[in-house]
Amino acid sequence: MKILIIEDEPQAASRLQKMIRKLEPVAEIVGEIDSVQGVVDWLNNNAKPDLMFMDIQLADGLSFEIFDSLEVDVPIIFTTAYDEYALKAFKVNSVDYLLKPIEEEDLANAIRKYKKLSSVEEDRSRAIDRISNAVSMLTKKFKERFVTKVGEHLKFIEVSDLMYFVSEEKITFGYTRDNKRYILDYTLEQIEGLVDPKNFFRINRKYIVSLNCIQDMISHTNSRLKIVIKGSDDRDVIVARERVQDFKSWLDN
Repeated sequence: MKILIIEDEPQAASRLQKMIRKLEPVAEIVGEIDSVQGVVDWLNNNAKPDLMFMDIQLADGLSFEIFDSLEVDVPIIFTTAYDEYALKAFKVNSVDYLLKPIEEEDLANAIRKYKKLSSVEEDRSRAIDRISNAVSMLTKKFKERFVTKVGEHLKFIEVSDLMYFVSEEKITFGYTRDNKRYILDYTLEQIEGLVDPKNFFRINRKYIVSLNCIQDMISHTNSRLKIVIKGSDDRDVIVARERVQDFKSWLDN
């Protein structure tokens, strides 16, 4: 947790720092500023902190003037000797409003409140990302065919006819249902992003397989799986250990 302290009384700032370090030993105090202009300059030139402790009456004015100069989207715990600014404080990202002299218990409660609100926001952000990714997958258009050169001719290969892809000596091959192979002008990494993940799965650095190409699956050493591919002479097709769980989920889909 990166914390910025905005306080124009050195003794109050020092006391607050000591209490924060006691309650949050791993927290990092990234700065201590005593003026409105100093805060504006700092926020314009540094990565935003996770939390700010902000006194209201600073050396050159009220801290609310900061919000007139720039947009601040950092959670704030206000610290002040006056209670008349409470309503205004809660209109600008305020997590809590602590009256001086600040008691350790009140500070601890304020930090807990910040953590709870932060956790809810992170969960919300992750949920939005998951929904966004799901929508993206639903609307993304995947490749339907590849073009390959056969002799002096160009040939279309429908993705629906491809059983698996394999990388051999830096050349990528696509194998069709009739066990013919074609050179494809793509890396395996590129193909992974071009084909529909509902139909194809990257099992290791060498293979991307479709469900239709799998003839058998056998338990292997170190919690891995061995796959027998229809028509393939390769008897050492192994699902990488770190991909086994995702592979099983893909099969179960």
